[in-house]
Amino acid sequence: MIPISKIMDAKARLSGIVQHTKLAFAPKLSQLSGAKVYVKQENLQNTGSFKLRGAFNKIASLTQKEREKGVITASAGNHAQGVAYSAKHFGIKSVIVMPEATPLLKVMGVKELGAEAILKGNNYDEAYSYTLEYAKKHALQFIHPFADDAVIAGQGTIALEMIEDLNNLNTIVVPIGGGGLIAGIAAVYKQMLPNVRIIGVVAEGAPGMYHSFYKKEIQTTASVRTIADGIAVRDVNPTNFSYILESVDAIVKVDDEEIANAILYLLENQKLVVEGAGASVVAALLHHKIDFKEGETLGLVLSGGNIDVTMLGNIIEKGLVRSHRKMRFCVTLIDKPGSLQELSNLLSKLGANIVKIDFDRTSTSLAFGDANVIVSLETKGQEHQAQIRAQLQANGYAFVEI
Repeated sequence: MIPISKIMDAKARLSGIVQHTKLAFAPKLSQLSGAKVYVKQENLQNTGSFKLRGAFNKIASLTQKEREKGVITASAGNHAQGVAYSAKHFGIKSVIVMPEATPLLKVMGVKELGAEAILKGNNYDEAYSYTLEYAKKHALQFIHPFADDAVIAGQGTIALEMIEDLNNLNTIVVPIGGGGLIAGIAAVYKQMLPNVRIIGVVAEGAPGMYHSFYKKEIQTTASVRTIADGIAVRDVNPTNFSYILESVDAIVKVDDEEIANAILYLLENQKLVVEGAGASVVAALLHHKIDFKEGETLGLVLSGGNIDVTMLGNIIEKGLVRSHRKMRFCVTLIDKPGSLQELSNLLSKLGANIVKIDFDRTSTSLAFGDANVIVSLETKGQEHQAQIRAQLQANGYAFVEI
């Protein structure tokens, strides 16, 4: 594993560059889980992610001659912003290659920091292959997002801060994409507090490291698909895999539905905007993927907060439906004055707030003189929705929930 001395050196280089982010107690998560839960808020880090730590440490470790060539990286977004920020600090050129599906927020983030952004490939691994060719052709210094000891040492400074703030954590839960973050954090804990458990979390749609860990040899996957773009890594890096085998105690999987639930939970209950990768650790806790004794103290690393606004809106909308705070139905009415008002009056008496109404008079399934009305409602939970259904039926309305 990375020697603790290298991580201490990284901490010195990062002084004045990165924030010592808060390790905050999460009372609602603690009450819900039966553990004492603390969250390391790297989503509030400069550039919105832990990735600045490793990127800056690596670029700061280069010789002046190496830096003058300019730097290039492949990234789904957070490492990209870390490299762009660091390159701007040193006044050097930076080129960022990102998968074509990278959220606009992250693309704009690197451009605003003065980097050249190139969108290439369907996932990180395809972008990475293109980057190596581009770096060689243009003689640029490649900054690997996770498979580099200087990058890993930078990420490990998170653990130094956590120990400084609270040295009695029993278990640390960390997202895994390429493995650089967990390798750095585990290196610190296993050298300073070896009895602390380190648990990694992968997305079910990017399970390469999970299967490799339990098979004890690298397993290949054909593709990746997950809303957690920060951990959407297909291939397992051999060096990081060896670090993880040496220092990580367990790895668990969470699916996209569980990640989305965690994003919404953090927004509502912790007042934190956290992207899919960072929310994966909370998903693992909420959905009982982590074994622990009651009263244990857990540290969850919220790795980043750069979530696409469109994705966040979609998650909120679906979350409201799942939690019975929104419902949508189609009802057939006689297309005459007063029909809609009667329906509206009924819903008003039931305390349901109409947020949207759409009309369809042209469907071939409709009888002449009828109209389909699609109604979106704000509701007050499962019992309230059951009451609305019962009253619609009692008043003779034919409706279908959609």
